[in-house]
Parts: sequence; structure tokens; C-alpha cells
Amino acid sequence: MQLGTRWAAGSEAPASVPASLRPAIAAVEAKGLTGHWTLTWLEGRAIAELDAGWEVFQAASGEVVARPFAD
Repeated sequence: MQLGTRWAAGSEAPASVPASLRPAIAAVEAKGLTGHWTLTWLEGRAIAELDAGWEVFQAASGEVVARPFAD
């Protein structure tokens, strides 16, 4: 895994955040969640995790997934 960057929810995402993830990140933020996002890379795919308990990532199929962390 390669560490990417962090930014505050509600602020503009850094340029390193893939365009494909941005709409899903905005949708999660529209729920009124606060905290900080962490962007990491695993097997060449970006994963954005919000410390309020959500993750946004692009699956191997290409589908962008936004979901709360599993218990």
C-alpha cells in the first residue's frame, strides 16, 4: 500500500484524488459527515477513507463504491 494524502471533508480534494471518485466523495459529504479523508493506493487502485466511517473506492470491475465500513 502507498500512502496518498489527507484532506478535510467539505474542502476541495487534492489533485491526486482520481476524478472517478470525486462524485462519490461529494455524495458521502452531502450526508453531513465531518472529519478527514485519507487517500491510499492498493494494487494500483485509489481508496478514500473518511474517518467518520466511510470508504470510497474503485472496484476491479471499474465500479465506484461508496459504503460505510463493515463492522
